[in-house]
Amino acid sequence: MPQKVSKTAVAVVVIPTYNEAGTIGLMLEYLNTKTFPPLAKKWDLKILVVDGSSPDGTGEIVKDSAKKFPNIYLYKETSKDGIGAAYLKGFKYAMEELKADFVFEFDGDFQHPPECIPVMLGAVDDGYDYVIGSRKIKGGSNPRGWGFKRVFFSEVGGFSARIILFFPFKNFFRVTDPTTGLKVTRVKGFLDRLDLDFSHLLTKSFGYKLQLLFETLKMGAKFKEIPLEFKVRDAGESKIEPQTAKDILIVALKLRWFDDFTQKFLKFGTVGFVGYLINASTLAIFSKLWGIEWISWLLSTELAIISNFSLNNLWTFKSDKIKGHKLIGKFLTFNLSSAGALLIQTVLGTIGVSIFGSASRQFLLPLIILFCVLPYNWLMYNKFIWRKKP
Repeated sequence: MPQKVSKTAVAVVVIPTYNEAGTIGLMLEYLNTKTFPPLAKKWDLKILVVDGSSPDGTGEIVKDSAKKFPNIYLYKETSKDGIGAAYLKGFKYAMEELKADFVFEFDGDFQHPPECIPVMLGAVDDGYDYVIGSRKIKGGSNPRGWGFKRVFFSEVGGFSARIILFFPFKNFFRVTDPTTGLKVTRVKGFLDRLDLDFSHLLTKSFGYKLQLLFETLKMGAKFKEIPLEFKVRDAGESKIEPQTAKDILIVALKLRWFDDFTQKFLKFGTVGFVGYLINASTLAIFSKLWGIEWISWLLSTELAIISNFSLNNLWTFKSDKIKGHKLIGKFLTFNLSSAGALLIQTVLGTIGVSIFGSASRQFLLPLIILFCVLPYNWLMYNKFIWRKKP
C-alpha cells in the first residue's frame, strides 16, 4: 500500500554550496517567498545549506538569510570530501536534527527550477517514496546554452549508465535519467536505511548520484520521474569536474559488478560451465560405449545436474545453503525441478542429432544449454530450490 503523507510532514531541501555567493541568497529568498508559501498548509519546509567553507562568503549570506527566514539552516563542512559526502552529511543532519520525513537533493544556482518542488511533493503525497527530475522525458530538457560536446557526453553517458546499471531489467525502462541531481527521498524505510558514512561512497565526484539511485531502488522504493528543464548556470562555481564522465562510468561498472545479483549470477554461470564440461565429456563417452542416443543424453545430463546442485549449494547460494536432514529432500526436489532441463536437453539434443547428424552433437549441446537450460535453471533455482525466506 502506498504511504500517504501525514499533515505537516517535514521536507528538508538540502543544498550543497561552494563559492555560490552570487546565487544562494536569491535562491533562499525565492524558495521562501514564492515556492514554499502555497505549500505551507501541508508541509513544514526547511532549507539546509551544506557549505564547503566557501572563501567567497557564501556561508555569511546564508547566516544573514536565516535571520530573516527561521527555516534556513547552515551546516559548515570542516573538510571538503566531495559533493556526495556533502549531501550525506546534510541527510544525516536533516534526519537527526531537523526530523525530516522527506529530503531533497537540490542545487542552489537555479539549474534546478524551484517550480519542480511542488510537483515532486505532489508525487510523494500520492504515495511515491523516491521522485527524481528527468531531462529525458516529455517536458524535460538540457539547457539550450550547452554546446554539442556537453550534450553528447550527457546523452551518451546517461544512456551508458542506464545500460550498465539496469539492463535488461525493468528499471532500465523506468529510469531515463540516472545522472540527474534533482531528487526527493522518503526517510522512513529508505533514506534511514542507506549507509550515510561517506567513506561508503565509491567516489568523491558526481558518480555518487548513481550509487544513491542504485541503492535506493534496490530497497524497492516506489519510484517516479517528473520532467526537469535543466537551466544554464549564470553565476557561481560549477561542481562538474573534468573527469566526471569517466567517474560516472567507473562507478556504474563497480555498482553492477559488485551487486549481489551479479555476483550470484557469475557464480551460477561458472557452476553451469563446470556442469557443461561434465555433460559434454560424459556424453562423448556414453555415446561411444552404448551408441543409444537418448540414454547417452539422459545420463550425461543427470551427472551435470548432480554437479550443479552440489556446487550451487556450497557456493552460489551459500547464504541460503541447505543443510542437515533437508539436504536429501531438497536434492530430490532439485532433481524433480531439473526434470524440465533434462527433458529439454534430451528431446532437443536427440532431435538435433537426428536432423544434423552425430557430428553436430558437441555443437548442439552448448546452444541448448545457453538458450534453453540456463534461463530455466536460473528461474527454478531462485523460485523453488534456494528461495529466500520472507
